[in-house]
Amino acid sequence: MLQFALDRVRKQFAWKTGGLDAEQLRRRHAPSAMTLAGLVKHMAFVDDGFTARAAGQPLGAPWDGRSWGENDRWGWESAVTDESEELYGLWYGAAARSRAAWEELSADGGLDVVIADPDPRWSSNRRRILIDLLEEYLKHTGHADVLREAVDGVTGNDPE
Repeated sequence: MLQFALDRVRKQFAWKTGGLDAEQLRRRHAPSAMTLAGLVKHMAFVDDGFTARAAGQPLGAPWDGRSWGENDRWGWESAVTDESEELYGLWYGAAARSRAAWEELSADGGLDVVIADPDPRWSSNRRRILIDLLEEYLKHTGHADVLREAVDGVTGNDPE
């Protein structure tokens, strides 16, 4: 059910952020500095990051070359200079890798495998990380919904 819910919200996110040109992806809507481009890049990072943590693996490119502080906004800010195709490719690649990895993780010990982390706030099990990933998608799909409506009037939960 968790995988089903995650796939469904990924489809909603793809619809809310898809088919836009660079200008539309980069457009800001006051008072927020958030952009659809930033959301796409952020969700690529989230998919790769949460999945790597659940697998006990290091974070790969392009994220591994960054030192991530609590207030690091590189992904959000750099997205406004990225080309649309690059952003979409980054996110679709991350989502595909994540989907495949979670299938493996679910079969290899299941979702209740404990994941230790040097930061005790992140010590949990795979199920908790998968739920955190789903929550992150739900939150940011809501942001994408509002921003997309401001760009071209598209509303709703699913494409026609």
